[in-house]
Amino acid sequence: MPDFEAALAQYSRFDFTDGPWTRPVYRRGAGPAVIVIHEMPGLHPLVIRFADRVVDAGMTAYMPSLFGTPGRPATESYMLQSTFSVLCVRREFNVWSAGKSSPIVVWLRALARKAHAECGGKGVGAVGMCFTGGFALAMMTEPAVVAPVLSQPSLPSNALSKANGALIDASAEEIACAKRRFAEEDLSMIGLRFKSDKLVSTRFDTYKREFGDKFEAIELNDEDAKPAKRPPHSVLTIHMREDGPTKAAEQRVIAFFKDRTGAGSQNSATS
Repeated sequence: MPDFEAALAQYSRFDFTDGPWTRPVYRRGAGPAVIVIHEMPGLHPLVIRFADRVVDAGMTAYMPSLFGTPGRPATESYMLQSTFSVLCVRREFNVWSAGKSSPIVVWLRALARKAHAECGGKGVGAVGMCFTGGFALAMMTEPAVVAPVLSQPSLPSNALSKANGALIDASAEEIACAKRRFAEEDLSMIGLRFKSDKLVSTRFDTYKREFGDKFEAIELNDEDAKPAKRPPHSVLTIHMREDGPTKAAEQRVIAFFKDRTGAGSQNSATS
């Protein structure tokens, strides 16, 4: 069997438990923490590449593995296998219903508290991707989270109803908390997507309506994407080119994390 975890050789691994869930987490770096939440089909090498760049920018990357096999490349067959497993079996994810976040977000908030206690700084950054894209917004009820990034947020799924394409996977209470914190703490959020992405659909219209100028929308054209078998979707990973608008989007996200978490400041702890 291939040694997929070799892709994570530079990272230390620990198991983190909160409530009913225990998940492995991979950590590397020094400075304030950023929680990098992987997309489908799992913690694949291009997610790890993004985390490496967070580390290179002077921060500590925490990568939880929520599903899939850590380090395994994102092939088409693996994508189908992982998607079926998560959609049909896993109860910690809210796939179909709008107006509420996934239960696993509670675990992610606890991880953010731990990361902030260990790494210091002004707070913790968090980025979700695709299936987990909206998680960073729901994590804002944890005071340690100060820099949410939503990359191609795709829940609730619009596979059963086109109306779901405009809805988001956060409760009214979580939305109200984020709005309050954005105003009182002068915070904001970033969203990224390709304009043609049917999985994101019209969800960005909802974020713009709810959060106004506190929502920074980075919206890309298909020609900006790195060619791949799948239509343009994964802004920071599979479809990210090393030049042009997608590279600029990656650099903007990392700069956002550095600014909000205080990376490089004298008040930041090292690990």
